[in-house]
Amino acid sequence: MYPTNLAKPKQIRTALTLYRVMAVIAGIALFVLMAEMIMKYVFEQENFLTENWSYIHGFIYMVFAASVANLGVKVAWPLKRIVLNLLAGFVPVVPWIAEHRNTREVRAMLQRAYVA
Repeated sequence: MYPTNLAKPKQIRTALTLYRVMAVIAGIALFVLMAEMIMKYVFEQENFLTENWSYIHGFIYMVFAASVANLGVKVAWPLKRIVLNLLAGFVPVVPWIAEHRNTREVRAMLQRAYVA
């Protein structure tokens, strides 16, 4: 039997996998965004990256945000934790740190809650 405020284990594992993938992609996209901004505003370059990456990064961040919210709801995180994880997507490297910590905690929670 599983706690009623949590999703089923398979749903949580699927949400965790999507979140992990998106955290890595969002972290990489953030570094590319920084490089794009340097190219655009420091070196005044115009190319496909400087003209389009902001939009691409925005789309990636929205999918990341949806994956955070999805996981947070499935594992019953408080709103504050969901918001802090959303904010992690704004600081380089932090999405990867948060992903590592969240993965460890969610896996431990699954192991405790769903041992039959």
